[in-house]
Amino acid sequence: MNTSAPAAGLSLRTIVCLGGGLGLLGLLFPAEIATAIQTWSVSTAYNHCFLVLPIVAYLIWDRKAELQGLRAEPMPLIGLLGIPLAFVWLIAERLGIMEGRQLVAVTFLEILLFAVLGRRLWWAVSGPLLYLYFLVPFGEFLVPKLQDVTAVFIRNGMALTDIPTFIDGYTIEIPAGTFYVAEACAGLRFLIASIAFGVLYALMMYRSPVRRTVFIVASIIIPVIANGFRALGIVLLGHYLGSAQAAAADHVIYGWVFFSAVILVLIAIGLPFREDEIKLSSATLPAWPDLNPIGGNRGVVAIGILVVVAAISPILAFGLNASNTAPAAAIEPLDPGVGCVTVAAKPSNSHTGLASTLVQRIACGPVEYDLRIATFSPRSTAAPVMAERRRLSRVIEAEDTTETWLPSSMGDLPAWRMVRSNHPAFSLAVAVWVDGLPVRPGMAMRARMAVTSLLGGQLAPVVVSVAPAQDWATLSPEEQRRSDHALSEFLLSHPDINQQIARLAGHGR
Repeated sequence: MNTSAPAAGLSLRTIVCLGGGLGLLGLLFPAEIATAIQTWSVSTAYNHCFLVLPIVAYLIWDRKAELQGLRAEPMPLIGLLGIPLAFVWLIAERLGIMEGRQLVAVTFLEILLFAVLGRRLWWAVSGPLLYLYFLVPFGEFLVPKLQDVTAVFIRNGMALTDIPTFIDGYTIEIPAGTFYVAEACAGLRFLIASIAFGVLYALMMYRSPVRRTVFIVASIIIPVIANGFRALGIVLLGHYLGSAQAAAADHVIYGWVFFSAVILVLIAIGLPFREDEIKLSSATLPAWPDLNPIGGNRGVVAIGILVVVAAISPILAFGLNASNTAPAAAIEPLDPGVGCVTVAAKPSNSHTGLASTLVQRIACGPVEYDLRIATFSPRSTAAPVMAERRRLSRVIEAEDTTETWLPSSMGDLPAWRMVRSNHPAFSLAVAVWVDGLPVRPGMAMRARMAVTSLLGGQLAPVVVSVAPAQDWATLSPEEQRRSDHALSEFLLSHPDINQQIARLAGHGR
């Protein structure tokens, strides 16, 4: 006998079904969950994700009056909606796009809730449940576009002043110094936080779909524009202070103060149109067909169908990875070329489980460099390659970075991505080689590796980083600039290193 809780309309059996289903989905997608939590912890753009679950719980509690009289009516066949999702997850896994896998995992969660709660109860709390998508740290691909928008604001804003300005891409030079529109200045963290706040505010303050949509759109557009004015303001501040470094020293703090002011403006604009005191007596439902032909304990059946469908792709991916990712061969030290000698070379611990790795210390006169090399199985997907690239480049630890590309000495193909960070201070160069050629990581590279992971290949992907072996914290700004220049000169004056890296790809055969 089921006894429904009067406020939520959930029987103990339904609660147990939901708990069991959530646990099984967690077992199917552990990497997605672990990676998301790690990203929340290390990226300031996604720290707010820790608040998503408490916010969802509060939003559901706030609707307790609207849930009176509604009961869970499981719809087992809704679980079949996961079949195309399983295919999408496999594509994202082969492409090495973790955000895609995480979005699919959350969508499976939404289907689970729909299948167990039924259309009436799910529809009554659909707003809070859809807010769960903010658990996914999504949006990094927007950074280059946001950098472009910020650079355009600065260019057009400076054109209205009489300040001498030279702008080349993301680099802005004025008499007071040089500014760079780095990834951290693109405004992604402001945009993501503003969207999360805008959706929360719309769910709490409005009932009309039109008003909710308008406020959410405003929470997307306004922070992008505001970030452009913020960046322009920092450049102007540098001019009036007479120092670009002084203006940029606390630009992140300035940004959050400015962002807080923007949020207050959004709240002030939205308050006159509030509808939070209007309560709907019943939820208006679309005319969906009856999908409850299965008798008995439909909640358990719904969980079973969905879990079986969701397990298809992880099982296929596990089989592909087990059969296609033989360990790469050991790496021999590279010949450093004329004027340089190898001081030390030893294998290093791989962080991916798929790479054969080597750390080589090279001395060129008084300057020493650390060369880190990782080779992978020829049938590896892009995910471990990109993970190793991020680890070697250490960009995930950096707040303020600039980058340039150096040629590979193999035609017009760029190879070395020069990364310079101020917080913490370091400089290095990173290169990725696929199919024996240097590549810029992107969808084309991911697609090529996805096909190779399925059909097989002969050449192993290679990730290499080169960095001056120095304690950057003890160097003056001038010494750091000299080290940057020495690193680029080393790579340009030793083109044979590129040829040796290309030959390393043959280790996977």
